Amino acid sequence: MGSGVTLDITMNEKKKDEGVVLTEAQKRARRSRSIAIALALGALVILFYAITLVKGPIVLVRPI
Repeated sequence: MGSGVTLDITMNEKKKDEGVVLTEAQKRARRSRSIAIALALGALVILFYAITLVKGPIVLVRPI
């Protein structure tokens, strides 16, 4: 207010910063890791489900 400084920034202006640009080898490595993590998580879910089926409803029968 009275300092005489004005900011000339518009909201519609696009930034030139693209961040980190990965090489094709890095993209393939990232995809491979993501697939490996997804498979491991899926295997863990299946394992927990199988254990639940094997234990059966006896898990719910407990003394009060």
